[in-house]
Amino acid sequence: MEVKKDEDGKKEKKEEEVVHLRREITLLPAVSFIIGTVVGSGIFIAPKGVLMNSGSVGLSLLVWALCGVLSMFGALCYAELGTSFTKSGGHYTYLLETLGPLPAFLRLWVEFLFIRPSVSSYVSLAFGRYVVEPFFEPCAAPIALVKLVSILGVTFVVAVNCWSVTMASRTQVTLTFIKMFALVLIIIPGVIALAKGKTENFQNGFEIESITLDRLPLAFYNGLYAYGGWFYLNFVVEEVVNPNRNIPLAIICSMVTVTVFYVLVNVAYYTMMTPAELLISDAVAVTFANRALQGLSSLIPILVALSCLGALNGGFFAVPRMLFVGAREGHWPPIFSMIHVHRHTPLPAVLFLYPLVVFMIITGEIYQLINFASFSRWFFIALATLGMLIHRYRFPLHPRPFKVPLAIAVTFTVVCFFIVGLSLYSDPWNTGRSCILTLTGVPVYYVTVHRYRIPQRWRRVFDYCSKQLQILLEVAQQEVKTY
Repeated sequence: MEVKKDEDGKKEKKEEEVVHLRREITLLPAVSFIIGTVVGSGIFIAPKGVLMNSGSVGLSLLVWALCGVLSMFGALCYAELGTSFTKSGGHYTYLLETLGPLPAFLRLWVEFLFIRPSVSSYVSLAFGRYVVEPFFEPCAAPIALVKLVSILGVTFVVAVNCWSVTMASRTQVTLTFIKMFALVLIIIPGVIALAKGKTENFQNGFEIESITLDRLPLAFYNGLYAYGGWFYLNFVVEEVVNPNRNIPLAIICSMVTVTVFYVLVNVAYYTMMTPAELLISDAVAVTFANRALQGLSSLIPILVALSCLGALNGGFFAVPRMLFVGAREGHWPPIFSMIHVHRHTPLPAVLFLYPLVVFMIITGEIYQLINFASFSRWFFIALATLGMLIHRYRFPLHPRPFKVPLAIAVTFTVVCFFIVGLSLYSDPWNTGRSCILTLTGVPVYYVTVHRYRIPQRWRRVFDYCSKQLQILLEVAQQEVKTY
């Protein structure tokens, strides 16, 4: 490419040297991005949590199907939001545009305080468990070793996402094909056994006396966790090629595929394992492989570990863009809105997550993490879709290239608020802690954003540290508007 000169005779930068996020995500990477982020550790771990809280095989399968439908409804709402507001940032951007700065700031605050670290640590602990456990069977794997391997997995993903957007995208496509192969490997022997008449675990599938309504929301939380990730493409809208076409198309294709696969995988589990066996297993897919795939049983833990790595990669690719946009809007320190001048990755935002995730890996417990993070996540998703409905009413002429049917948007919003409200009753301790931690962002917002009241001396120290970090990390602000 030739170097052009401007009117002053100064050389302009070449296109490849201009600092900004590139539109490099086409339809296949977009579909891979959603499927690869959704299909992570959840389908290999959450069946235990769904069965434990639903109480029966039939109801647990119904929960999986309903969670898929609900996730599809939510994904369609976010397809409308993603094509109506062309900024990256996902939940944060939509709350900012529809309900104002305080809800948006609280979403940003709670995401990086504990939702993202807890979700990432959950996935990475699953990765560590599936890597380590095969070497120690039938004994339990040492927890310290599981956590060490989990931290190594996170380190690898962070390095890839700091190095190159293209490398992270290609890694995601590759890992998505691997994890779909893993699901097919589970589904086929289950379907064959079912066709041969192995249906004893499905008889009396709906045991009414074992249903406890107070624990049912926790079953949905576990199921919805396994579907979590349908909204991540909205975090990177500014990097999607032809977003008005590719975002709705990628969301619909990926969510239909995932829902069908998830229900079939659970049918396969219950075909080969009794509910009691599933409940005592910490690694359901490994137990299944030992029962149904003796010749390939050693391969399943590797495939599941790679699946977890793909989900981890998708999360670290998407979520830092929320922090990046929040900093660009003035809701977070400016250093986090900067991009590496050569690699064009949001380096500070990616690195910010790393120590938080490592800390939670060391201190967290896997099932508490789901309930702890789910309240705030689903509360703010419900707020975002409520904001979409309010925005539709207030600005009916705003361009909406993709418009979800009103019934779907209302149903999704109401169900989300219902699940969130019921969880306060089902698990008041974890839900209450989550709620309190969310509200701690209110005074922070009024001190640091609404009325900037940081002492002058602290500002000077902060500015000095920011400049030194900028030099050390070789980062700069975007030079091109990408939205």
